[in-house]
Amino acid sequence: MTARTASHTVPVSRFGRRPSPFMILRRAHLRLLARWYDRHLQRLDVAEIDEHLLRDLGLTPQDVRRECAKSFWQA
Repeated sequence: MTARTASHTVPVSRFGRRPSPFMILRRAHLRLLARWYDRHLQRLDVAEIDEHLLRDLGLTPQDVRRECAKSFWQA
């Protein structure tokens, strides 16, 4: 018994192909946007922490104000 394969029914697989430069840039941009959004959310969270918990973390209210004053793209 022999197996038949129909080339017109087999989907073309991208496995093993190099991604296009456009896809590489797109992934890089998405990672950067995700990092910026995560940084924004972290600064919102740290702004809500009480002073006694900040002391436990080794931070001062001035440290928090300085960090929260930064724009989302600034590390």
